[in-house]
Amino acid sequence: MMSNISDLIEAYILRQLANHQDGKVELRRTDIADQISCAPSQISYVLSTRFTQDKGFVVESRRGLGGYIRIVQVPIKNLVYQDMLEKIDKDTTYPQVQSMVRYLVQHEMVSNREAALLMQMITAVFASQTIEDDERVHILKSLILTLQNFA
Repeated sequence: MMSNISDLIEAYILRQLANHQDGKVELRRTDIADQISCAPSQISYVLSTRFTQDKGFVVESRRGLGGYIRIVQVPIKNLVYQDMLEKIDKDTTYPQVQSMVRYLVQHEMVSNREAALLMQMITAVFASQTIEDDERVHILKSLILTLQNFA
């Protein structure tokens, strides 16, 4: 029974998020409880288990009279690309970049074909005798930024 109510609560919240183009929604626990006929504690349970940061959500909650739940959906892809950009510097090795591309493929952020093209470019950049470290960093970061912009 609990998972059914949890599913209903999750579906309700996701519908509310879908109705807001900016990926943010502010809800009242009592409104959700009334809509679904459940206890507010069940809503808290769903928020703490299904709307977590590692699943791409930030939840801010204030209890009491006039209390609210603010849920923001964070595009996880942007966080991944930002993390990669921060990791690329003069000391970044070919295997490290190769691992980044592998991660993108495993998490379906790029296709196999795109990964093959990326690896051709990355191999050429690392094999080149004429590309300086600063240029290599710039090229690698440009590739990641391009992926981010077209994600």
